[in-house]
Amino acid sequence: MLHSDSSIEQARAVVADKREAILRAAIKVFAQKGYFNSKVADIAKEAGIADGTVYLYFKSKEEILHSVFDRAMEEFIAEGKREIAEIEEADKRLQRIAQLHLEKLGADRDLAIVFQVELRGSTKFMEEFSGGGFAEYLEIIQKTIQEGQKTGVFRKDLRPITAAKILYGALDEMVTNWILSKRAYPLAPMADEVLKVYFGGVLQK
Repeated sequence: MLHSDSSIEQARAVVADKREAILRAAIKVFAQKGYFNSKVADIAKEAGIADGTVYLYFKSKEEILHSVFDRAMEEFIAEGKREIAEIEEADKRLQRIAQLHLEKLGADRDLAIVFQVELRGSTKFMEEFSGGGFAEYLEIIQKTIQEGQKTGVFRKDLRPITAAKILYGALDEMVTNWILSKRAYPLAPMADEVLKVYFGGVLQK
């Protein structure tokens, strides 16, 4: 029996929607209960589906966590590449990368908790994720710094990979502080504070 292109597209859309619903539910459950305390049944309940339906799309709770990370990084990297492609100056590129980093996580507190806390719940997880989308993200920052060194915007005596890790680490700490703070405040503006120190240093000129 032959299927029309439209019916195939509809079937794909249903699968995509169901996967998205499961991932959104998982982010909420992981953020509230913690990854290790969460069960697939909790995710299914949050998504409004039967437990067995989850296994039609994901083999395990661990695969769900991987998919949450992979999808988020894929979207973030794709958007980041689009935006910085329009910016010529290396320092302005770094500025936009930093802003996007905090804008994205600041717009989704549950996702931020999963990224900052649950993905770091074991050395195994950290090793796996460090070799994936995170490495690509760090490489984008590193290449931007290298381009800035070539054009004379950044100092040439800095190791690009070290400078990239320092910037990421500073942004990462801002997100962690935001999650733990009992005081509600917007996260995105902290990018400018980080860059003020990063670009200018702390020594009085």
